[in-house]
Amino acid sequence: MIPIGDDNPTKSVPVVTIALIIINILLFLWDRILGPGAPNALIAFTMVPCKLLDVCKHTIVQTYDPSVVTIFTSMFLHGGWMHLLGNMLFLWIFGNNIEDVVGHGRFIVLYLFWGAVAALFHAAINIGSNIPTLGASGAIAGVLGSYAVLFPHARVRVLLFTFIITVISVPAVVMLGIWFVFQLLMPQPGVATWAHVGGFIAGLLTITVMGKDRLLRAYYRKGSYVRY
Repeated sequence: MIPIGDDNPTKSVPVVTIALIIINILLFLWDRILGPGAPNALIAFTMVPCKLLDVCKHTIVQTYDPSVVTIFTSMFLHGGWMHLLGNMLFLWIFGNNIEDVVGHGRFIVLYLFWGAVAALFHAAINIGSNIPTLGASGAIAGVLGSYAVLFPHARVRVLLFTFIITVISVPAVVMLGIWFVFQLLMPQPGVATWAHVGGFIAGLLTITVMGKDRLLRAYYRKGSYVRY
């Protein structure tokens, strides 16, 4: 199932979500087209788990030092067009609503926090790995986890691939639940699925600790109508 939209309008312009999408696209274009030695001009800013934890026996690439910086730089880099476009699609559909609820400033802090948790979760599971890791999906997984808590009944339109391609509308908790189970039970080669798991759990727990009801009460007071 591939999400293509949701029936969950926002009350404010999601300036941070839009800025994140633009930054990711511009860095991808610079990396692939304009950077010195392109493509992969920014490979030194990817995260290598064993280097982050200082247990490398040998490395494939030299990354930025101090390597802790790569926890954050890596979440703005992508390995290909499909990687980039898939992540930005998820960020646009679900990120605008989370930004709308928590506010612009808190959203960027939470986004970076979820991305960092996801990166560290992946590094902890793959301690000795010298394979560079990159992508926004860990941070976006945090967005998905928070969306599942705040808007479980919001309707999400998804492309369903069976014998024919159809568009169906399902509750967010169903779509996101299937996505999460897929990460746990069907790991994909070359995909940091544990970063997805860690980010999703971080997003879920963050909103729970912040108080779902308190956030939504404050959000509803911004306008004259109630959603999900």
